[in-house]
Amino acid sequence: MFNKEPKEIPVYVFMGFLGSGKTTFSIDTLLRQGFTESTPTLLLAFEDGEVEYDTSELEKENIHLEIISDEEFTSEKLLELGRQYNPENVIVEYNGMWELDRLFSVKVPQGWTVVQVISFVDATTFDVYVNNMKKIMMDQLRNADMIIFNRCDENTKTAEYRRSIRAVNRRAQVIFEDKEGNPLNTADEVVLPYDLDKDVIELGEEDFGLFYIDAADNPDRYVGKKIKFKAQAHRPSNYKDDEFVPGRFAMTCCADDIAFIGFKTYYKGAKTLNDRDWIIVEGTIGKEFYPEFQGEGPVIHADTVSLTGPAADDLVYFNY
Repeated sequence: MFNKEPKEIPVYVFMGFLGSGKTTFSIDTLLRQGFTESTPTLLLAFEDGEVEYDTSELEKENIHLEIISDEEFTSEKLLELGRQYNPENVIVEYNGMWELDRLFSVKVPQGWTVVQVISFVDATTFDVYVNNMKKIMMDQLRNADMIIFNRCDENTKTAEYRRSIRAVNRRAQVIFEDKEGNPLNTADEVVLPYDLDKDVIELGEEDFGLFYIDAADNPDRYVGKKIKFKAQAHRPSNYKDDEFVPGRFAMTCCADDIAFIGFKTYYKGAKTLNDRDWIIVEGTIGKEFYPEFQGEGPVIHADTVSLTGPAADDLVYFNY
């Protein structure tokens, strides 16, 4: 007799601070949109939100709600619930004050697999949380597959927020919604500070951050383009002798959060470069698959790399 492989049970994690819209989204997705199609679903709520669930409505859709306290958040409790409900889907409404690592450190029933992490952000309080709870906020942004800014209005800095998030999480889809939950159209064309139609795109020292964001979002418009820019060299330990990353340190959405940003570059003399060397890179932009970002992104094939002096400002920003 053969043992059957354990069935994969998808786990969807909703992150965000209290009042960020997790429960409202859950109700809309589970009840109004019928996401689980009445298959046995376990809904784990790790905090009492401002919006309450109607358990009778959930039960009609075969959704079983369990409120999990801090003390109950144990491997034993999750294993017990797995045996009790034998769910085909698991929805986790995560406590916004906990780091996501805590969820991954707890043993879960066999087959439970996190397939999507969605972070919810109240646009009216985003700057306050960024300034006062940077570490937790960045944990929510860095680990998300989708980030939903809700309660947006005409004063919401959508372009600034999107660019800042791209610096720390290139793979996440970023969505902005108004106070009624309708998606905002944020696809207005942006005037870049450099000319894409020139024979060679020459970046000013302050333009690298904007180039990085736009090229990451729209790699196809850059494929085949010649480029010249100033950067610092970095050679990750797992890179080959002809690979390195020319990039810049960037100020992200969090005032004290600095990230090194850049694209993988192929250059025959890469192994001669030292970390933090200031260089001028000239080459051609291509595109290839990035496993860590689960998609394609720009790469650079450098023709020349020459040492140079430092930039006037060590940091780049994301302002047009």
